[in-house]
Amino acid sequence: MPIRREHRYFYPIDWKQLSAVIRFVRARGRCEGCGRPHLQDVQHLGDGRWWDVEVMRWRDGQGRLVRRILPAPERMTEDEVRMTRVVLATAHRNHDTTDNTDANLAALCQRCHMLHDRLEHQRRRYITLRARKAIGDLFNGIYSRI
Repeated sequence: MPIRREHRYFYPIDWKQLSAVIRFVRARGRCEGCGRPHLQDVQHLGDGRWWDVEVMRWRDGQGRLVRRILPAPERMTEDEVRMTRVVLATAHRNHDTTDNTDANLAALCQRCHMLHDRLEHQRRRYITLRARKAIGDLFNGIYSRI
């Protein structure tokens, strides 16, 4: 995920190298949340279950093998199975961008990263909507023009 311009100064200068070590050395190019491989096109059902080509079985959103027998993606319709390219990013587990210890960093795919950051995104959305409303009240309020 690209870093927002206003947040760049929170990250260290060597963030790209640190992120690469976490994603490719420690995590070996797989999501630490669900196990999806980096830069691979993965077939999934939209609810977190995805087809692992290496073991030829479905996995759930946490990377565990699905116990329920599901047909292979080739036997399913195009409406049931979707295709997504997986891209790993490095996430801060405690959302503190100044804490760059190995224990605080995780290699996550886009799905796991969005689920991990859900509350933060909701908080930012609330602040943005309140700011827009405040600006609207300030300039387009109940006051009439004279």
